[in-house]
Amino acid sequence: MAVPAIRLSDVALRYPNGVSALEDIDLEVAPGEFVALVGGSGSGKTSLLKTVNGLVRPATGQVAVFGEGVASTPPHVLRRRIGYVFQDIGLFPHLTVAENIAITPKLLGWDPARRAARAAELLELVALPADVGGRPPAALSGGQRQRVGVARALAAEPRLMLMDEPFGALDPVTRDALGGEYRALHERLGLTTLMVTHDMTEAVLLADRIVVLQSGRILGDGRPAALLDASAHPHVRDLLEAPRRQAERLRQRLGA
Repeated sequence: MAVPAIRLSDVALRYPNGVSALEDIDLEVAPGEFVALVGGSGSGKTSLLKTVNGLVRPATGQVAVFGEGVASTPPHVLRRRIGYVFQDIGLFPHLTVAENIAITPKLLGWDPARRAARAAELLELVALPADVGGRPPAALSGGQRQRVGVARALAAEPRLMLMDEPFGALDPVTRDALGGEYRALHERLGLTTLMVTHDMTEAVLLADRIVVLQSGRILGDGRPAALLDASAHPHVRDLLEAPRRQAERLRQRLGA
């Protein structure tokens, strides 16, 4: 049996102010899976994501990435093995696009020629023209900057990608296009992806599995159709049925 890409066992997380962010979390993500974390604000989605790359340490329980305990792995070593894409992309404005993409390879000691080759390869992979590499981030559109964020996360050839509302700040057309393109990259590169999203339609369209959180606990976990059919919890059903309700309202408004 393959070692899980991510395993959380009996994880609880409490912040210094006493707030409980996660309780009794047991979760496994297999290599190659695309899993979406959904739930309302404050449900624990981002907190769970942060336990995986060691940004926060749980009060109890164990977190492992490809069989290695997060608590026993030096943070800089762990994070250089994991790609991280978030809504506020955080590109360095004083660096070119290519230099931004090559940040982690530079920290890993790659020579300049190898870094340049990797940046050029990734620009092509995320469907950006080669000349974008020499531009400052401010010269790019929001969608282009998000593509650069994905390229930067892939620069050191990670097997695991963590994504926190990666397309949330984009317009609907760009968001839909980038979501589909990232799913194709996920398949092509054999990645494991754990993505936080508030958009249930995005979760249903992109993810193999959906994990529903509420108040720091997992209420449902499964493939979209099976989760909807099997779940008796009203909150899970309400979330999973949201795309269907929206589609029906659109049909009525457009007279289809």
